[in-house]
Amino acid sequence: MMDEISLRRSSPVLVDPAPSSEEIKQLLRAAQQAPDHGRLRPWKYIVVKGEGRVALGELYLKSALVENAALATERQERIKRMPLRAPLIIIAVAQVLEGHKVPILEQVVATGAAVQNMLLMAQSLRYGAMWRTGDMAYSVTVKKGLGLRPEDVIVAYLYLGTAGTEAKPRADEDYEACCSQWWGEASV
Repeated sequence: MMDEISLRRSSPVLVDPAPSSEEIKQLLRAAQQAPDHGRLRPWKYIVVKGEGRVALGELYLKSALVENAALATERQERIKRMPLRAPLIIIAVAQVLEGHKVPILEQVVATGAAVQNMLLMAQSLRYGAMWRTGDMAYSVTVKKGLGLRPEDVIVAYLYLGTAGTEAKPRADEDYEACCSQWWGEASV
């Protein structure tokens, strides 16, 4: 397991082939195994491929023009092409339950854990992946266009495909640099 985890890298360049329908099911089954306080299953997944990516680009542009109607043509074209950076996108959404005993943050984090499971499953299937967010994850226009509620949280645009470039090796991080032990209440 540690070998798979240590080999996982973000792949900014993704090309065909993308995961097959059966492999997409495997990714989603892996996501369902994420830790989830209260067993709320707050996540929803929207699979976007083929011409759906073009439609998503149009939705992105619509959102960008709401924010800035005078957007330069070159920038408009770049925004429309954003979903074309991968042959498959799985949009991971936390459909949060407000007022529930499980805090909203924990519902969002559970969805993030589900995304991590998909990243690891993609790695084990030998696909590249890139977890993206950005302005389009927070856009009310995009949420509405995807049929989501305003309170829903887009946790990830998970871009998937075959890695188009070799991933850079990662330096072996010293885990002790970000770890401490607690022996009692700290004095202030």
